[in-house]
Amino acid sequence: MTTLQALILGIVQGITEFLPVSSSGHLVVLQRVFGMEEPALTFDVVVHVGSVFAILVAFWPKFWAMIKKPISKMTGLLIVGTIPAGLAGVFFYDIIENYLRTGIWLAAAFTVTGFLLLYADKRTNVHKDEEDITYFDALFVGICQALALPPGISRSGTTIAGALSRGIKRTAAAEFSFMLAVIIIAAGGLFELLQVMRGYEPSTTVGAPQMIIGFIASFVVGVFSIKLLLGLIKKCNLKYFSYYVWGLAAFILVDSLFISRFF
Repeated sequence: MTTLQALILGIVQGITEFLPVSSSGHLVVLQRVFGMEEPALTFDVVVHVGSVFAILVAFWPKFWAMIKKPISKMTGLLIVGTIPAGLAGVFFYDIIENYLRTGIWLAAAFTVTGFLLLYADKRTNVHKDEEDITYFDALFVGICQALALPPGISRSGTTIAGALSRGIKRTAAAEFSFMLAVIIIAAGGLFELLQVMRGYEPSTTVGAPQMIIGFIASFVVGVFSIKLLLGLIKKCNLKYFSYYVWGLAAFILVDSLFISRFF
C-alpha cells in the first residue's frame, strides 16, 4: 500500500463512517475503481480506531459523564443497542465478507440507503429528547444497526432513520447513533485484530507511515464529518445524500451489467 492510498482510504473512512452513505460500501467501490488490493487487516483496525477517537472527541462531555457514573441509563441504552449488531456480526460475518460485495448487491444496497435517507428527511413527527429514549427504542435502533452491517447499507443513515421512526428528535437521534457506533466499531476492530493475531493477514504489507497517515486522516476528517451531519440533520437536508447514493448505485449497476470495468 502506498502513502497516497493510505491517505485516500483514511479520508474516505473518516467521511463515510459518519455521513449516511456507507463507509464499507465506499471502500469496496474505491478498491475496485483504483485497482487497490483489499487493505491489510492491521490497517483496517487503525483507521477504525481513528473513527472511534473522532466520536470520543466530538462527544467527550457525554462519555466523560458515563465514565464518572458508569451505571446510568445511557450506558444501559448503549449496551442494549449494541447487542443485535454484535450477534449479527458473529453469526453472519462470513456471509457479509464473502458474498455481499458484488456490484449488483452494492447497487441494490445503495438504493435502499437512499430511500431510508429520504424517509428520514421527511420524518417530522418527533418529540422524544435524549432522556426520553426507552430501552425498546435502543433495541429497535440496535436492530437497524445490525441490518446495516452489509456494505452499501449506511449504518448512520439506518440507525438515524430507525430512531426517527421511534419519535426521537433529529439531533438526539444522530447523537445516539454516533455514540452507539463507538462500541460496534471498536468491537469490529478488536475482532479484526484477533484475526491478525491468529495469523490471518492478507499479503498486502502496510508500514508504520501508512498506518499513521491513515489514522490521522480518519480521525481529523471524522470529527468534521460528525459536525457536518449534526448541522445538516437540523436542516432536514439528508435527501441530498439520497441523490448521491442513487447516482452511485446507477454507476455500479451500469458497470456490472454492461461494461464490467470495475465489477
